[in-house]
Amino acid sequence: MSMSLKIITSLASGFFPSKLQSLRCFAAFSVCVLCVSVPANAGSLEMAKRIHDRIAGVPATAEVLLRMQAAIDADAVNGGAAAARIAMDHENFYKTTLKNWVAPWTNREQSAFVEFNDYIATVIGVVRDDIDYRSSLYADILYTADASLGLTPYSVNNNRHYIELENGDYSLRDNLVRQSQAAITGLPLVAVSGVITSRAAAKSFFIAGTNRAMFRFTLLNHLCMDLEQVNDITRVPDRIRQDVSRSPGGDARVFLNSCAGCHSGMDPLAQAFAYHNFEYDADSDLTGENGRLVYNAAGDTDPETGTRVQAKYHINASTFPYGFITPDDRWDNYWREGQNKSLGWAPIGGDIQGYGNGAASMLKELAHSQAFAHCAVEKVFKAVCLREPGDGNDRAQVASMVDSFNSEPILRNSFAAAANYCKGE
Repeated sequence: MSMSLKIITSLASGFFPSKLQSLRCFAAFSVCVLCVSVPANAGSLEMAKRIHDRIAGVPATAEVLLRMQAAIDADAVNGGAAAARIAMDHENFYKTTLKNWVAPWTNREQSAFVEFNDYIATVIGVVRDDIDYRSSLYADILYTADASLGLTPYSVNNNRHYIELENGDYSLRDNLVRQSQAAITGLPLVAVSGVITSRAAAKSFFIAGTNRAMFRFTLLNHLCMDLEQVNDITRVPDRIRQDVSRSPGGDARVFLNSCAGCHSGMDPLAQAFAYHNFEYDADSDLTGENGRLVYNAAGDTDPETGTRVQAKYHINASTFPYGFITPDDRWDNYWREGQNKSLGWAPIGGDIQGYGNGAASMLKELAHSQAFAHCAVEKVFKAVCLREPGDGNDRAQVASMVDSFNSEPILRNSFAAAANYCKGE
């Protein structure tokens, strides 16, 4: 008898007084050991089960499992993708997998434990409806619950609509409806920009501050990089605002070798948000639960700036009075040159010019970059394969998925491709 078998037998007989009980325990324990040690290159049934568990987060019914197994058996190379699409029909792909995947993007703490909101709902709707995923950053789009549910209507001042949708345990696969964000919020069409101007994003990233937070978290959530990774001290610092000291702590070298590297590229791009703000009563509503996104439209004048530019863009002007004074929402991408050219900006042409006015055109610049495509694909890979891409095979798979995404930016295709690749793990 092997040493491991002796240990198992000893454990079984030690905990159960009867020999019969010992034998039953030993049999059950042996099955458990066998289950744990199922080889990675499992059969098609095991692959189908694994795909469903990872896509939907719950076990499949016998009927669904057999359909998925048949898809894998029918095509040894790409059958896992077909099986994954069957799993995506399950309600939990939307209610659990996608919801938990998107939730951290909606708050500064990057926590998944937040209320359901319009940002999450809109990404889920874009994925479900096979809409160009890039457009989630800049289109006139917002998903709400179907009016037939009788929920509190969407409001620009609170999140009750989505709280009721989640608390009622309604299907997110069947009950989300695409809306015009401009129409449902009353904002001008030029003010809306997909999930970035959703109420949830505005509450987290346009609240107080200087609107740089919205730009930074867009980089984090959709290009998978923070400001340190795009720091380039070779860019011209002519658009850095007055609130940035040119000699922090009395040492100009700190500005030249650190601060300027982020701000010289960020400030010209974040200027696209110059007319946006999240308005709330800071005295009675500290977290902005009843606040709303506001926008200075044509003809509006901010009393502090004398232009359409929000006062927050002129904050702390005395820090460096000779700094840039924001006059409008004109943005320019200084990162098209220098080291950040490697982010893979889309070729100039059509709506992509490397400059423009307003949030939507700037976010289209970001969304059509290779960095955006690579970030989206890597996030899908991690969500489905439950790990970061590692070896050369993983990297080749990610590169293939990025190429496919660039050809057809439909995110369910990426989920299917990742599930197919990891089906044997």
